[in-house]
Amino acid sequence: MLWEIEMTPLGSEVDREGQLALVECQLRNLNSIRQIRTARSYLIEGKLDETSAAQAASLLSDAVVEQAVIRKLPDPTDPKQGGERLFNVLFKPGVTDNVGRTALDALKNLGVQAEGVATCRKYWINGDSDAAEVERFTTRVLSNDSIERVLDGPLQLDSLSVGGDYQFELKHVAIREMDDDALMRQSREGQLYLSLDEMQTIRAKFQELDRDPTDIELETIAQTWSEHCSHKTLAGRIAYVDENGEKRFENMLKETVFAATQTIRKNLGADDWCVSVFKDNAGIVFFDDKQDVCIKVETHNHPSALEPYGGANTGLGGVIRDPLGTGMGARPVCNTDVFCFAPPDTPFDHLPPGVLHPRTVMHGVVAGVRDYGNRMGIPTVNGAVYFDERYLGNPLVYCGNIAMIPKGMSEKEVIPGDYIVSIGGRTGRDGIHGATFSSAELTHESEDLSGGAVQIGNPITEKMVQDVLLDARDQGLFNAVTDCGAGGFSSAVGEMGEETGAEVWLEKAPLKYSGLSYTEIWISEAQERMVLSVPEHNWQAFHDLCASEGVEASILGRFTDTKDLVLKYEDKVVGHLPMSLLHDGRPPVVREARYQPPEETQTDFTGLDFQHGDVLKKILGSWNICSKESIIRQYDHEVQAGSVVKPLVGVANDGPSDAAVVRPDLTTQRGLVISCGMNPFLGDCDPYWMAASAIDEAFRNCVAVGADPNRIAILDNFCWGNTERPETLGSLVRAALACHDVAIAYSAPFVSGKDSLNNEFSYEDEGNQKTISIPSSLLITALGQVENIEQCITMDLKASGNVLLLVGETQDEIGGSHFNVVTGNQNGIVPKVDLETAPKVFAAVHHCVTAGAIRSCHDVSEGGVAVSVAEMAFAGGLGVDVKLDSSGDEATIALFSESNTRFVIEVAEENVAKINQAFTDRGLPTPTHLGTVTDSSAVIVKDSAGNTLIDEKIDELKAIWQRPLAEF
Repeated sequence: MLWEIEMTPLGSEVDREGQLALVECQLRNLNSIRQIRTARSYLIEGKLDETSAAQAASLLSDAVVEQAVIRKLPDPTDPKQGGERLFNVLFKPGVTDNVGRTALDALKNLGVQAEGVATCRKYWINGDSDAAEVERFTTRVLSNDSIERVLDGPLQLDSLSVGGDYQFELKHVAIREMDDDALMRQSREGQLYLSLDEMQTIRAKFQELDRDPTDIELETIAQTWSEHCSHKTLAGRIAYVDENGEKRFENMLKETVFAATQTIRKNLGADDWCVSVFKDNAGIVFFDDKQDVCIKVETHNHPSALEPYGGANTGLGGVIRDPLGTGMGARPVCNTDVFCFAPPDTPFDHLPPGVLHPRTVMHGVVAGVRDYGNRMGIPTVNGAVYFDERYLGNPLVYCGNIAMIPKGMSEKEVIPGDYIVSIGGRTGRDGIHGATFSSAELTHESEDLSGGAVQIGNPITEKMVQDVLLDARDQGLFNAVTDCGAGGFSSAVGEMGEETGAEVWLEKAPLKYSGLSYTEIWISEAQERMVLSVPEHNWQAFHDLCASEGVEASILGRFTDTKDLVLKYEDKVVGHLPMSLLHDGRPPVVREARYQPPEETQTDFTGLDFQHGDVLKKILGSWNICSKESIIRQYDHEVQAGSVVKPLVGVANDGPSDAAVVRPDLTTQRGLVISCGMNPFLGDCDPYWMAASAIDEAFRNCVAVGADPNRIAILDNFCWGNTERPETLGSLVRAALACHDVAIAYSAPFVSGKDSLNNEFSYEDEGNQKTISIPSSLLITALGQVENIEQCITMDLKASGNVLLLVGETQDEIGGSHFNVVTGNQNGIVPKVDLETAPKVFAAVHHCVTAGAIRSCHDVSEGGVAVSVAEMAFAGGLGVDVKLDSSGDEATIALFSESNTRFVIEVAEENVAKINQAFTDRGLPTPTHLGTVTDSSAVIVKDSAGNTLIDEKIDELKAIWQRPLAEF
């Protein structure tokens, strides 16, 4: 029997959900929809009578603000009753419904004989609304077709059942007889997304074996060989040609990013502070005598394009599991995230087919990351948001996690004979083909073809898994662990058993519902699962520990010494592959890469009509510079009590902090610093200097709050377009070359990284094929350390009368700047990095910070000195009086150039000599005197001739900076 408990706001309460839906209609010009009222309901299946249904209603509704209606289903009510149309929004069968699952547990605890619970959202709209607008409303406002369904009229459901009996049938794919066209059709239609060369290699292997592969074998190879799992393009053979000639790479990643770290570690010798890099789920570096620290940043772009909430939600959940699966398991202490969206004011009629509006994507992504981190009790302390029209079809969602691991716990070893054990969430159809889907280009058909690649996370389950895993680690109950992410069990078991072998009993996996095939069980990316290598003699203790915390633990098989992967379903062999084929059998990617740097043009402001104050206000109010407070406030950055320097600082706690400082061990004063650097605009000018600038910016942000520049580790996250095009791959190689050069110059080892390629969206427009490719987007995340958190400083001005100094040299580098963006200027040279001078500048600033000679410090980046000074002023609630040593075009450059390795620092008058001495001791020019801090509540800038260039009230500048996303 199926019951519905429907809750509507009491007459005195405002229908907030209805108001929000109506606003969304108005934004989309759906003007015939004038009235919307809403309800939420629970659909309960089980042996309920009137009494138990009333009990359920009492539990699930809030009598203070809403009223509950109880009815049996199917519902015969007239859909047009009252002149309204009713629409019900439910998850599609098989999609995880976390609220429903929680409600089911609560009802069972109450003694109600419920067997299943589903949530439903109900909307009534005015019945005379236009049919076409109603269609758009239901598909683009009410629901996301990737995970939800809309039922028109009263619910006619009589069951919530999503499973069914599974009849075993061993399936083979007749690949041996396929020609090349058939191979590529199989790759495309089977969502394998393998190249012809790879499909030919598989065909040849099974011709050699004199048999066809089973479906599960073909899927296993596709998951393991996917771009997402094997990084085959960046690790491939590349012939690269640029203005300096040709360079050939046998493995581009190893010869650039990896090679930089190897060189740095060799140079450090006995002082090497790297612990484990590029060999596990996350990188690990030294922290103190008791603990090391590990860090990982991942992307979850394609799923977030289809289902923003679920994609971002599981993006953060997945990256939290990376440190949990590193070594013997690390304890998460904080999160970081960076998002790239199309502008929120993009017209709705400019959306290509199959693309969600940027506002919808933003709301979903932010909410997904927010909910997962907050509910797990992990603070989100650092991040950034970038906007560009080219992210319309492919938003970028970077999520990172930093975690602490005890000394001696950084290594693990799978022992033949150990049980293969899974813990955590159950397996369903969510996430099927997630790894291969993430390696493909999106199209307007992706939502229909790959909706199953979207997963729904459950942070409460993951928190329980985290706690029991760390407890089991401390008790020594397992030998190895990894997370179950892209590729599901296929990747987790395949990677863990690479050196040994494994036999898997697929029918032993606990399922969310019946009816899954052996292949679906194997490749599902259902969330919150970890895979462990547990000795048989520890199994009972491990099982009992998990049970005591409400975590499900199941034996899935054994690790063997055969170096083969054997997959069984009810004692029938459904797959048998050598590990060598999976991990060493993929043919190397061989690509050509070309890069021709654009001709640099000198700065020329001829024909531009602007006022410096107006330019400053336009930059402050632009999407990329404006305050992200409305997003930041949604995250808990105080939980665990370790936050020292928060994301927002200043007298009103709303100024933009350069970096976060976290104390992971409350018994010591030692701290971690987390920052990031990224500037996609510069990639249009030169990807080499874009990458160099990203590393320099991440470094600047760390050093600005007090990090030791000799102890900063970095991570790379490359997000690019279709690298099968030589020009696109050439830009990526050029960026990787910069990563190599700058990392070595700064002695900053890369300790981990991730790439996401094919971030393009293709669609047809009036018979023409169009493609939107993202800008070259390299995120650099920096992990710094401070000896004493009490020495850390923030960017807000502290006291009137203090002196403002500019650290670093300002060059004529307007290319790719925000000045150009807001004025329409097209010329100028891209900012570069002086690799010899920059480390000395960082050392000098750090010396002055630790000596207590600097009151506040802010890096100079987007918008140049003008924006940095303005932000420091309104964050501190104080004015500034700046006097430039130039005029004319040179003064404009001094204000808005985005040259690297620069800081604005606030110094007490008596400490200026100390600052100067620190720089001269290192052979550097002394900082430039900019001006003084005042109590005038204004930003005043004059040129060398005494002309006033900027005279703006800090309250007005702050309001302009805060306005664009205030309503988010």
